[in-house]
Amino acid sequence: METEKNKKDDEAEGLGLPRIEAKRYLQGSGVEYVSYGGEHHLPLIMNLVDQELSEPYSIFTYRYFVYLWPQLSFLAFHEGKCVGTVVCKMGEHQNTLRGYIAMLVVLKPYRGRGIATELVTRAIRVMMESGCEEVTLEAEVTNKGALALYGRLGFIRAKRLFRYYLNGVDAFRLKLLFPVQRHTNISR
Repeated sequence: METEKNKKDDEAEGLGLPRIEAKRYLQGSGVEYVSYGGEHHLPLIMNLVDQELSEPYSIFTYRYFVYLWPQLSFLAFHEGKCVGTVVCKMGEHQNTLRGYIAMLVVLKPYRGRGIATELVTRAIRVMMESGCEEVTLEAEVTNKGALALYGRLGFIRAKRLFRYYLNGVDAFRLKLLFPVQRHTNISR
């Protein structure tokens, strides 16, 4: 008999996830997932990213993402505390629509609980439903946790970018390709 957790894991890995109608989600772990809801969420996102990521970002960078693509930003809360976030965008690239994961953060004490997987999966689902054909991101070559997470979700290492980050660390460009939707015209 398939357990609910196994079913959820299988759906997440294959990205054959059921459509989510609500903007707020409460998982059995007590973690609540919330779509970006406006300016009051911006300081929460900025604080998390500033604490955990190696790259510094200006407020203009954050606003660029959350104002143009608010549907692609999600936050995770545990007992009222913001413990994770994902910030993404979509745009045209070589005549296709491409999603991009700009920032993903989960506070250290909350890692290993599936929060990052859930945040990324929610963003990818919206990108797929919006017509994206692929999703890309960059991750430090030394960030084993992120590389493992994205590998489990089906991302491949497309390119190594030397000294990509300000701290001099190389990055991998990771890419997730969606199955091509073929439309056939059948005349009778």
